[in-house]
Amino acid sequence: MKTDLSKILTISGQSGLYNYLSQARNGVIVESLADKKRNCFGMNSKVTTLEDISIYTDEEEVRLRDVFKKMKDVLGDENAPSAKSADQELKSFFAKALPDYDRDRFHVSHMKKVVTWYNILKEHASLDFEEPGQPEEDKE
Repeated sequence: MKTDLSKILTISGQSGLYNYLSQARNGVIVESLADKKRNCFGMNSKVTTLEDISIYTDEEEVRLRDVFKKMKDVLGDENAPSAKSADQELKSFFAKALPDYDRDRFHVSHMKKVVTWYNILKEHASLDFEEPGQPEEDKE
């Protein structure tokens, strides 16, 4: 089954990724990808879909879905380096996966989030993504 990144959320102050379930009167209802626990986050929570995230490169911004695809090309079936890996190991990995990443604006802290998200999606969802605007009948 393909993963719809417009329904996969990151919530500021919370670890992990969440699947959007429904709109609530005072926020959103989500389910953790890792442990399937449901929760409601209020309007004051900073909620971002993975679809809306891009990585700075020297030329442009690259959508996170495309970064994940490039990471998969480099890694094959392996997991991404751990977020606890040495800074140099993460920089070296992204130099292979996204050689023109902007060294001034794409920091190690961002790299740690991206590899963590990649590993969560690999384990609990799919690295095969739905394309934005794909007709409903094509989704499986």
